[in-house]
Amino acid sequence: MSAMENNDHVALLHKFSIEKKPYSLQSISQGLINDTFLVLDVSRPIFILQSVNTTVFQNVAGLMNNFGKALDYLADADYAKIELVKTLDGDYYYETSAGECWRLMTYIDHSTAYNTTTNPIIAYEAGRVIGKFHQLLHTAPIKDFEETIPNFHNLQLREDQFKTALDNCPSELKVSAEKAIDFTFGILAKLKEWDQEEIPVRLCHNDTKLNNILFSKHTDKALCLIDLDTLMKGYFHYDFGDAVRTVVNTAPEDEKEHHKITFDKPLFEAFVDGLSSNPAFLTAKEIDLLSMGVVLMPFLHGIRALTDYLNGNIYYKVAYENQNMDRALSLYNFTQKALDQVPYMNEVVKEKLMN
Repeated sequence: MSAMENNDHVALLHKFSIEKKPYSLQSISQGLINDTFLVLDVSRPIFILQSVNTTVFQNVAGLMNNFGKALDYLADADYAKIELVKTLDGDYYYETSAGECWRLMTYIDHSTAYNTTTNPIIAYEAGRVIGKFHQLLHTAPIKDFEETIPNFHNLQLREDQFKTALDNCPSELKVSAEKAIDFTFGILAKLKEWDQEEIPVRLCHNDTKLNNILFSKHTDKALCLIDLDTLMKGYFHYDFGDAVRTVVNTAPEDEKEHHKITFDKPLFEAFVDGLSSNPAFLTAKEIDLLSMGVVLMPFLHGIRALTDYLNGNIYYKVAYENQNMDRALSLYNFTQKALDQVPYMNEVVKEKLMN
């Protein structure tokens, strides 16, 4: 970040209800959607400054109201509380004259996040804190929360978007994506066989990848979930499946060498053990569909990456031209591995979660 940019962001900080100081900022490049900065007082991190991508999230007011309401519930002896710092006008976010929307949050001391893990303790803690998250939000009225991205995990919508992109993309992209396109049509047929009409709608995080969980640097205890932009109604197998895809796969989601993509059974069992450490809250039908979530979620991420590739990379940040294609193929490889493990997953979740 240049000195000019740093000064601009420090000036932005003074729009919030904090002490005026010569803060410094460090860019955090982990996210694919929002721009995020660590705010330091001398060398001590104290806040997270983040822009909201208004192209992806067009109802920023609704998103931030969801955020604020959820934080009222997300506090417990076993769940670290994040606080939103309000603007000088008492709002949850500040909008610049250029239409940029910024928010400021407290930083959780001595915390870290992981993209992948080989540690069963991390896997266990991920399951435990996701269960705790759902328990804490269980009494929050779903009607009070807006859909920040309507139909976010709607399989039919993603299929329609994919087919539209396929119809309109250059022929050379169709050729380069042939393998992924063929896989897409094959898995779509299988996923439509599952029935989810008899399960409860819950408030879900909807983006529970491992790096959206903060852990203690000292004890490996999971502290809380972050990135609540997609918090809205959904089904529990969304959160289960999205977490599992990043916990049991020790490779990054755009891994080109597919032999490195794993479905690590000890990590899966540790994750389910962590979930089961919470008081039981899932119905029998929800438990039946957990393995479906582990197939569905990587496929949904894969079809979105493929669609974005066919559309010319307009949604996700990419470091190189074919990164979305690499993401899609990697995610599809894990989707197939998860599909192969459905009988095993069903056995494990029923053993550990059925009471």
